[in-house]
Amino acid sequence: MTNTFKTDSRQMLGRLRGVMAEDAAGQARLDQITRLIAEEMRTEVCSIYLFRDEDTLELCATEGLNPQAVHETRLKLGEGLVGRVARTGEVVNTEDAPSSKGFRFMPETGEEAYSSFMGVPIQRLGEKLGVLVVQSKKSRLFSDEEVYAVEVVAMVLAEMAELGAFAGEGAAMSARHQQAKLIRGTTVQEGTAQGHVWLHEPRVVVTNLIAEDPARELERLHEAVETLRVGVDRMLSTARGDKDQLEVLEAYRMFANSKGWMRRMEEDIDSGLSAEAAVEKEQSAARARMNQVSDAYLRDRLHDLDDLSNRLLRILTGQGRETGAEMPPDPILIARNIGPAELLDYGRSLKGIVLEEGSVGSHAAIVARALAIPLVIHASHIATEALNGDLILVDGDQGLAHLRPDDAIVAAFRDKMAMQAQAQERYASIRDKPADTLCGQHIKLKMNAGLMADLPSLEGSGAEGVGLFRTELQFLIRSHMPKRAELSELYSRVMDAAKDQRVVFRTLDIGSDKVLPYMKAEDEPNPAMGWRAIRVGLDKPGVMRMQLQALIRGAKGRHLSIMFPFVAQRSEFTAARAEMDKALERERILGHPQPASIEVGAMLETPSLAFAPDDFYREVDFISVGGNDLKQFFFAADRENERVRKRYDTLNVSFLNFLEGIVYRCATTGTPLSFCGEDAGRPVEAACLAAIGFRTLSMRPASIGPVKSLLRRLDLRELRDVIHSERDSGAETVRGAVMEHLRGKF
Repeated sequence: MTNTFKTDSRQMLGRLRGVMAEDAAGQARLDQITRLIAEEMRTEVCSIYLFRDEDTLELCATEGLNPQAVHETRLKLGEGLVGRVARTGEVVNTEDAPSSKGFRFMPETGEEAYSSFMGVPIQRLGEKLGVLVVQSKKSRLFSDEEVYAVEVVAMVLAEMAELGAFAGEGAAMSARHQQAKLIRGTTVQEGTAQGHVWLHEPRVVVTNLIAEDPARELERLHEAVETLRVGVDRMLSTARGDKDQLEVLEAYRMFANSKGWMRRMEEDIDSGLSAEAAVEKEQSAARARMNQVSDAYLRDRLHDLDDLSNRLLRILTGQGRETGAEMPPDPILIARNIGPAELLDYGRSLKGIVLEEGSVGSHAAIVARALAIPLVIHASHIATEALNGDLILVDGDQGLAHLRPDDAIVAAFRDKMAMQAQAQERYASIRDKPADTLCGQHIKLKMNAGLMADLPSLEGSGAEGVGLFRTELQFLIRSHMPKRAELSELYSRVMDAAKDQRVVFRTLDIGSDKVLPYMKAEDEPNPAMGWRAIRVGLDKPGVMRMQLQALIRGAKGRHLSIMFPFVAQRSEFTAARAEMDKALERERILGHPQPASIEVGAMLETPSLAFAPDDFYREVDFISVGGNDLKQFFFAADRENERVRKRYDTLNVSFLNFLEGIVYRCATTGTPLSFCGEDAGRPVEAACLAAIGFRTLSMRPASIGPVKSLLRRLDLRELRDVIHSERDSGAETVRGAVMEHLRGKF
């Protein structure tokens, strides 16, 4: 890169600063900028296209094309060379545009046959805002230095757009962070909530984009990077034994000392950017690469660089995480992602949660379910779109977030919430009544739990005990292995809170998507079918023994129910039960009281266990069907994969036939049976499960009222006849016939 070019680059940014300083409307600014860039780049044409919606670009300003085409010419994502830049986020630089793949001639622009074309994405932190284009009649391939100069300008334009410098009429020029936005995601925890945005990590706002004194900006960058390096070294020196944390911190140190990263930021400053703008330019490039990389390891490393850039920006701007903003009384938490411990720190103060990342079975999802807080994940770009204090409506039932909604949406949403509140009042009126059907069958409705905070729901929900207490949450929210005494005290308090109600403790279910922060993660091609749950417990019996001893001590002479997860064959259960017997004998020798009685069960989550020998069914004290995992393995449909997980119906005839087979085997061997999972808490599915023979269902507390309300109005014999009739007709699913039957009843 020559000194002459650097001077030209600074000159262009200097002129841009002058445009920004003028008191002008957004359109006037854009028009001035296109003229300025065309002059500096010595091209006949400069055009700026901005997104008017997710799929459409609009010509918002031009120098050299027909001015009548401004706000009239629109392109779909991927259409023409401009649409190609927008779709890929990559530069297109060609000396023969008409011959390039995807070229589209737009006669309404008065466009001549310009040979040279360079299109650069206007993007900020991975969010695409538009495309900056320069064209010339003369056939020329723009040099690397020229491409770089236009990329620098595009970055400044992205920041200016973020700050509202181009606000004007029309969707493409509407002020950012002000218009209503509907963001679609994935449902994790059902429910609805209205509140105001609370950002878990407030964005750093960069206002000084262009360097007045490049030497001083370089000095500021070097000072900030040194502060960053010292901070990372300090974190490394205090880290204790957590291999995953050490790996992340080592990656931080590698990036903090990266000569390439430093050189690129120095070049950005030398081109005329401020230190903050230089950091954010490289951060945006990393985010753009992150969105295109499929390799999990590389994505993690790019995520590390992104986090490190945020730290550096906070040092440069002085904008810490504590911004002085006051949390609203009705906070809806917005974040890219969040850990279980951080989420528990917020506790029940949150009305809802919306995340850009996450998974259906993530730690955060488990905690959100435990706290009964509506949760939507995969809400693209919401962390950059939302501002603290924005009104937001979270529809956990549909997986939607309405950000800054208009009055009509708010009114409709409030009507929905009012109807739900009325339904809850109706459910409260039958809280203490049994879930007895019209045909005289009593269905036990139990609740799932995992935190002490769940237990107050036991009485309020009308549940008949806890059908599943997830013990792994106490391991997941800590940075170290909990002590046996701590666990024993917790289990004792759980049983105290449940009073005389039965609590089924599921032993540690880790692995797959639940990796302990202090255990080395296994690199498995398919973790859901890998080293998890009872497989981990049997291979690392020390942890299992410690937990079993804690459960025995926590019982303090009371009845104890324990369930082993993910049992795939009889020998696994036999080995786990032998560990239970050893723990009981050890506690007897130590003089600790034995449980008054004990029952040891298994979760049936793999199809293989349904076909285990009869001796297994006689050996086990009870079986709980884990519907979530069982369904994904039955249909070979990963429940984390949106493309397939909703494709297969619980009321599919094949699946119901399979479940009926389990009911029959348990009935013939006298083995107590229950169904646990999301489907148990869905009224229609719960009714069908009861109709085919399940007499105990375990679900989240909020689902007990709706399920009980429906069951109390049903004759299960009639519903079973509908299911069998539809099955005999050759139908693939009974859902249509069941829904028709229920509509006829109510």
